[in-house]
Amino acid sequence: MMLPKAAWSLLLRKGGRGRRGMHSSEGTARGGGKTPPYTNCYAQRHYPMPEEPFCTELNAEQQALKEKEKGSWTLLTHAEKVALYRLQFNETFAEMNRRSNEWKTVMGYVFFFFGFAALVIWWQRVYMFPPKPITLTDEWKAKQLQRMLDMKVNPVQGLASRWDYEKKQWKK
Repeated sequence: MMLPKAAWSLLLRKGGRGRRGMHSSEGTARGGGKTPPYTNCYAQRHYPMPEEPFCTELNAEQQALKEKEKGSWTLLTHAEKVALYRLQFNETFAEMNRRSNEWKTVMGYVFFFFGFAALVIWWQRVYMFPPKPITLTDEWKAKQLQRMLDMKVNPVQGLASRWDYEKKQWKK
């Protein structure tokens, strides 16, 4: 079952199909299948603010940075702001919106299977199918046409009506 990324995030956030997530006293949904220190956090363009932060279990350096966050943001360096952002979110909007190269893989598989099918058809024509019947050769077709003209098949509107029997050529 292939689900889009949004459906998977909803499914994981709610804790599975048919089962509602357990709510804590803070009101955030807690899924049962998370792996610390990361949660089932999938920020997307249409749902950019997930209910849980991306990283839940912080080391000493990250906790110190969280304490520094409570103060003035003008004292924070750019690297510290980026680190705080990465604690909260998995991807930036630019990373969410970047194009993937999945189409190359899909087209590779498509061309591979077309090539494989062409090889199977070629193999069948060479080794499996019987030779062409004699009635499909050019000599046979010429003799058959001459016989139909000699028998004057369909002389009113058909083949014999377009043949000039005195000049022995097709009428113009």
